[in-house]
Amino acid sequence: MGLLQRTKVCGELRSCNAGDEVVLNGWAHRVRDLGGVMFVDLRDRSGLVQLVLDPSAFPNRAEIRSETCLAVTGKVRERAEETKNPKMETGDVEVVVTGYTVLGPSKTLPFPLNDEDQMVNVNEDLRIKYRYLDLRRPSMYRRLAIRSSLINRIRRHMEEQGFIEVETPIITKSTPEGARDYLVPYRLEPGKFYALPQSPQQYKQLLMVAGIERYFQIAKCFRDESQRADRQPEFTQLDLEMSFVVQEDVLQLTEGMLRDVLNAVIGQFGLDKDPVETFERLTFDESMHLYGCDKPDLRFGLQLFDASDAFADSEFGVFRNAVESGGVIRGVRYPGGAGLSRKEVGQLEEFAREFGAKGLATLAFESENDVKGSIAKFVSADKAAELRKLSGAEPGDLLCMVADDYATANNVLYRLRLEIGERCGLRNPRELKFCWVVDFPLVEWDAEAGRWSPTHHPFTSPKEEDLVYLDSDPGRIRADCYDVVCNGTEMASGSIRIHRTDIQARIFKLLGIDEKTQQDRFGHILEAFSFGAPPHGGIAPGIDRLAMALTDTENIREVIAFPKVGNGYDPLMDAPSTVDAQQWAELGLRLSK
Repeated sequence: MGLLQRTKVCGELRSCNAGDEVVLNGWAHRVRDLGGVMFVDLRDRSGLVQLVLDPSAFPNRAEIRSETCLAVTGKVRERAEETKNPKMETGDVEVVVTGYTVLGPSKTLPFPLNDEDQMVNVNEDLRIKYRYLDLRRPSMYRRLAIRSSLINRIRRHMEEQGFIEVETPIITKSTPEGARDYLVPYRLEPGKFYALPQSPQQYKQLLMVAGIERYFQIAKCFRDESQRADRQPEFTQLDLEMSFVVQEDVLQLTEGMLRDVLNAVIGQFGLDKDPVETFERLTFDESMHLYGCDKPDLRFGLQLFDASDAFADSEFGVFRNAVESGGVIRGVRYPGGAGLSRKEVGQLEEFAREFGAKGLATLAFESENDVKGSIAKFVSADKAAELRKLSGAEPGDLLCMVADDYATANNVLYRLRLEIGERCGLRNPRELKFCWVVDFPLVEWDAEAGRWSPTHHPFTSPKEEDLVYLDSDPGRIRADCYDVVCNGTEMASGSIRIHRTDIQARIFKLLGIDEKTQQDRFGHILEAFSFGAPPHGGIAPGIDRLAMALTDTENIREVIAFPKVGNGYDPLMDAPSTVDAQQWAELGLRLSK
C-alpha cells in the first residue's frame, strides 16, 4: 500500500477547520486508552493535535504505541468547551479518526521523550546514542529551527552587504594555531598527513590577496582540545574577511549584522528576549581592571575595586606584605551579603581558593560605621569610609577582597563576581548584553615554554604606532584585534591582519619560529604577501554559541544535531573506532605497542 499523504499538518488545525476531512502524518506522541475511548496526541514538526478513536471500530488499536509512525484519516470537530486545552495551539479541536495505517511500528523507547520533566534526568550519553529519538522532542526541534533561521538570515545579510560565499578546503596543511590538529594520513605517500582546519584563517587571507575583497563562509572548524560545556571537537562559525578596511569598518559591519539578525530571530520565534541594543566598548585594560577578565558579563554592575593604596600601611600583615611585594588588594561588593551566615561566608572563601586565592578577606557593613568580618579589627572608621567610597558599599553589603598578584586576584574576583551576580539574581536571562573588547596585547609571555606566544594568532597585526616596541618591549605592543562578548561569553574574535611579508616574518621570529619553520609552515602565505596584498581584516562569530544564547542553554550539545560527548566520543556512531588491517596497510601505518 502506498503512502497516504497528509492534506494538513497537525499544528495548523483550528476551529475554522471543524467539519473538514483531513489526512495527517506523524508520530503517536502520547497514547491514552481509556477503554471506552482512545486518545492519541499526534505529532509532526508543526505541533500536536488530539486524535479520538472509537475502540469498537479499531480492534487492533494496541499496535498504536508511543512513537508509532502513522497515517491518519479523520474529521475535525470542535471540542466541548469544558474539554478545550489552552496549553495546546490546537487545543480547541480534535480529529475523530475514521482510519489509520501504521507506517512504522516502534519498539519500547529508551527514554520517555514525551515527558520533558523526566527527560531532564536522562543520561546525556544515552540521549546522544539515540539522538534520532531525542531530536523528535519539540524542544529539540525548536532549537534546530532557531539555529537554521540564524544561519539563513546571516547568509542573506552578508549577501546584501556585497559579500560572496566561498568554500575553503576541509583537508589542508597542518599549521598549528594553538590547539592540536586532527590529522588525516596521506595514502599515496606514507608519513605525510593532511590536517582538518582549526579555522579557514590562511585561506581567507589568501582570498583577500586574490582580490575577492568581501568573503564569508558558514565554516566547519576542528580542534583537538579539552572539552567544555561551550566547546566541541567540530564547531561552526561565520567566517568573514574584508579588504581595504580598518578596525572600525569591521566593528560597524559585525555589530550591525548581529543586531539585525538576532533581533529578527527573536521576533520570528517570539523568544523571551529583549531586543539587542548598541554594543558597549571596552579596552582590554579597562575590562581587566573593572571586571577581572576579557569577557565581562555587563548585565549587572559590581565592578571590581582596588584597595592597594588604602592598605599599603595596614597593620594586617597579609595586605601590607602583598603591596610591598608588588601585588594588589582587589575586591568585589556582595549586595546584602552582610546577612550571610559564617557557614555561607566560609563557602565563599572555599570558592575563592578553588581558583587560586590564598584566602578571602571579608568586611561586612552592618551600618555606615559598624563593620564586622575577618579583617574588621584592622579597619578604622576612616578606613571604612574610604572602602565604602572605593567599592560603592552600602549598609548591609559585604566586601570580599583578595591579596595577590594582579592576574591571580583578577581571576578569582571575576569568577566570584559572577557567582554573586547569580546568587543575587542579577544575571537577567532576558537580556543579551553585547560588548566589544579591543586593544588586546599582541603577545604574552609563556613562562613554561620560555617564549612569547600570540594572544590571538600569529597573523594579527600590531598597532602601527606600537611597532617601535617590537624588538625592545614586545609585551607593550597592542594588537589591532577585537572580541565580541555577550553575557560573559566570547561570541566572536577577529583582527586586522598582517599583510606585509617583512612584518609577518618579524612576528614569526618574535614567536620563536625560525626561518626554516616559517618556510615549511607558512611559505605560501609569506610569498602571497609579496604580490600586492591589500590591507584586510575580519572576524568569526561562533554559530553554536549564538544559538546557545538565543535558546538559553549552557551546553553546546543542545544546539548541535549530532554532537560528541566527553573526550570527543560519538555514542551514536561509536566513533572513533578501530579500522581493519588492510586500511592500516594501505596508509603505510602500523600500531606501536
